[in-house]
Amino acid sequence: MYCPIYLSCSMPALKFELEKTDTASKARAGTITTDHGMIQTPIFMPVGTAGSVKAVSQQQLKNEVDAQIILGNTYHLYLRPGMEVLKSAGGLHKFNGWDKPILTDSGGYQVFSLASNRKISEDGVVFQSHIDGSKHLFTPEKAMDIQRTIGGDIIMAFDECPPYPSEYKYVKNSIELTHRWLDRCFTQFNQTEDLYGYTQNLFPIAQGGTEKDLRKASCEYIASKNATGNAIGGLSVGEPTELIHEYCGWACEHLPENKPRYLMGVGTPADLLECISLGVDMFDCVMPTRNGRNGMLFTTQGIINIDNKKWELDHSVLDPVLENETSRYYSKSYLRHLIKSKELFGLTIASIQNLAFYLWLVKEARTKIIDGSFTSWKKDILTVINRRL
Repeated sequence: MYCPIYLSCSMPALKFELEKTDTASKARAGTITTDHGMIQTPIFMPVGTAGSVKAVSQQQLKNEVDAQIILGNTYHLYLRPGMEVLKSAGGLHKFNGWDKPILTDSGGYQVFSLASNRKISEDGVVFQSHIDGSKHLFTPEKAMDIQRTIGGDIIMAFDECPPYPSEYKYVKNSIELTHRWLDRCFTQFNQTEDLYGYTQNLFPIAQGGTEKDLRKASCEYIASKNATGNAIGGLSVGEPTELIHEYCGWACEHLPENKPRYLMGVGTPADLLECISLGVDMFDCVMPTRNGRNGMLFTTQGIINIDNKKWELDHSVLDPVLENETSRYYSKSYLRHLIKSKELFGLTIASIQNLAFYLWLVKEARTKIIDGSFTSWKKDILTVINRRL
């Protein structure tokens, strides 16, 4: 469905078709349809913090990584290049040349990470810019307006992310504030119009820390909004891995089956597979690019620390299974040389390898869900991809 520029649409463009659920787990395969194209789930979304996935071009994201959707970061894009630049360009799609779907976060997590430089109130959050120290106020209404201007196909509600560990009373007060902010997000979202000629979709975020009653209450509250999708936030903020999985599964049990579920900021390849088995459809994390830039490679054969001397004379390709040109062309020896020499091209090669692996992993998971072998495949593949080479 196409909407004339600056006019609201009467129906949301995002649709979710659930195609298959694994019989031995809760893993799902589906398809999300947006105005900028289709997304086959489960899916991993590369993080483009400042409008670019670090060290990787948009062409490489398409042709080598096979990315279907990327993220833009509200906090960073608001500070630089700013809303005037993005609006004059026609939104982030036009600004960075990415013509597939984009999801924008709300800035809430960045505000969470700036604990020493921010103040939370009922109105919103006052924080200091990491660039020049200037003070800014993010409210739920402003978070909606900024994301409208950035132009994400999926935009996220403004929330508070409680740290781990937190006292029960703090978490309870936090989700109640998040829910009040969510009401304001929807009011502002519904009173404003889609920009740039396509429909934008608002996803609420469930919080609740590691308190099961609060997690359940938050999931039920956001589900009551009947949004086109729902997110699980506040995990992978310092808690043990087993708690991430436990509370992810608990949240999935209390979120609608007919809407996509997005687990924010998680995580390792093993985390992805475990949370897919619990019913998650969408993931994002900076790990593949950040770890790649620091010499850790995720491959279909196992995990490589390319800095190790053992790779100095290894002229085999980075990954014989992945079908992208980078992984099957450049050798471990060559990449080690680039990383040791601090050549920027090494960061690109390592980032492409890791992102291509992540996208391969979720694509394989989808195939196995559809053919009914996901659970046995997951058990086997974990022993391979978790080993240190």
